Amino acid sequence: MSIDLIGREINGVLHKPKKQLAMVFDLNKCLGCHTCAMSCKTLWTDGEGQEDMWWNVVNTMPGKGTPKGWEDMGGGFQNDGTMRPGQIPKKGELGEAWQFNQKDVFYNASNKGSEKVHLKPTEKPDWGPNWDEDQGAGEYPNGYYFYLPRICNHCTHPACIEACPRGAIYKREEDGIVLINEDRCKGFRFCVEACPYKRIYFNRVREVSQKCIFCYPRVEKGVAPACARQCPGRLRFVGYLDDEESLIYKLVHKWKVALPLHSEYGTQPNVFYVPPMSPPQIDANGQLNYDEPRIPTEYLRELFGPRVDEVLETLYAEIDKKRNGGKSELLETLIVYQWPEQIFPDLTVDPATL
Repeated sequence: MSIDLIGREINGVLHKPKKQLAMVFDLNKCLGCHTCAMSCKTLWTDGEGQEDMWWNVVNTMPGKGTPKGWEDMGGGFQNDGTMRPGQIPKKGELGEAWQFNQKDVFYNASNKGSEKVHLKPTEKPDWGPNWDEDQGAGEYPNGYYFYLPRICNHCTHPACIEACPRGAIYKREEDGIVLINEDRCKGFRFCVEACPYKRIYFNRVREVSQKCIFCYPRVEKGVAPACARQCPGRLRFVGYLDDEESLIYKLVHKWKVALPLHSEYGTQPNVFYVPPMSPPQIDANGQLNYDEPRIPTEYLRELFGPRVDEVLETLYAEIDKKRNGGKSELLETLIVYQWPEQIFPDLTVDPATL
């Protein structure tokens, strides 16, 4: 076996880094506040050509997501290991940055009279990030939705690396973070097409592909990624998947309550989710039907695979144990009483001190 400089698969064998940094999102705690998205946007994607980039998004599920209909855009790998055909999202599907009438609002003389000019888009948009926020599915009184934060999965077998003819994409040896060398990138966008999660954007001004970098400049200084540190719900756990003492390892491999999103895409993502628990349905008599969850388990299986049933059983069993006076290390972990030491113990440096 041989390995080239960018960590591609050589002679059919995957090159794994020394360690793999990973995240676990507890979907039962996501508020849908988008603080994570705004912290990322402010820090990394405020430059030219990045107006429509949201490296961190929070989608309402069920929904079309960001970009629109990304789950039907292909990419990733087929069962036999060959690459699955994909497509590049159109600008309209990404949701272009809207232009607003700020000058009219702030400087229009009519605002001093009885008729006020209110802030609104200058052109009527037909799609944008989180366009279908809070819509969900189901009929009253059994409507439902939940929030799904998404970043680049920094996969173990990244389809973007396999697709790039320039060797511009690579996994870092020290932590498995997937990065794009923009000096080598020529904007072919094969990576955008190949990524089944559509978490790579094309900068039309600079003519390069760009994506989540897991805040590696912060990580190198012991600071947690901005999206995780700024999260008011304390739902993002960050750590090394290979460290058996880490909470990431325990959530994924010991307690087995954290699952990848669409594992059938074949990229072996390193972002995992504790699936959302659901309130019971309300029957025709207005009574709670505890045998029928509001969020259909079948839908959760589509997202997180068949093990979601087992995970939900574990979560409910731990809750019952706690209610009956017992102790639950799993629930104590997910609640996160101590911050930031409990949620990302290897990355507790306060960026304000640097």
